Amino acid sequence: MSWVAAAVAGGTLVGGYMSSKSQKSAANTAAEAQTESAQLGIQEQQRQFDAIQKLLSPFVNAGTGALGGQQDILGLNGAGAQQGAIAGIQSSPQFTALAQQGEDAILANASATGGLRGGNVQGALGQFRPQLLAQLIDQQYSRLGGLTSLGQNAAAGVGNAGMATGNNITQLLGQQGAAQAGAALSAGQANSQFINSATNAFGSFIGKKF
Repeated sequence: MSWVAAAVAGGTLVGGYMSSKSQKSAANTAAEAQTESAQLGIQEQQRQFDAIQKLLSPFVNAGTGALGGQQDILGLNGAGAQQGAIAGIQSSPQFTALAQQGEDAILANASATGGLRGGNVQGALGQFRPQLLAQLIDQQYSRLGGLTSLGQNAAAGVGNAGMATGNNITQLLGQQGAAQAGAALSAGQANSQFINSATNAFGSFIGKKF
């Protein structure tokens, strides 16, 4: 009778051990699959963010440069930078062409009306270039403002993409942690079941022996 009891107890122990091992192996396999899937998701999220950042980078850079140009015009980067910005506008082909056209028009109009040598003509000529320069400075500042806004929107787009990517990666990391925690809990349950099975088998063996 004791040999039969021992055989039954031994079979129970072996069966419990094999069941526990199989359960832990299945849990680890599932956890590895979930972890790998989440890791692939993280890599894809990072790849997509890098692509968006690269796509918007020229607009961000253009906006940053335009903002510097606006600051130069306003004198926020120093008097030297402001003077250089204004001098650049004044020496530009656009200013030269418009100034020449405007002065020619003033002289032509004065010639047609017989007032070529009048004081009004000289006053108009004297005021024309400063007024034209002021107008072109305002236009340049406004155009730079358009680029600044474009860059700001692009930077905001990169920031939003970064936040979305961060949230998605956080969720995927949570899935990895949950998978690994699940595997650990499953292994613990398998161990507990094996210990209970071994205890019951031992108790049954002792009971039948005595």
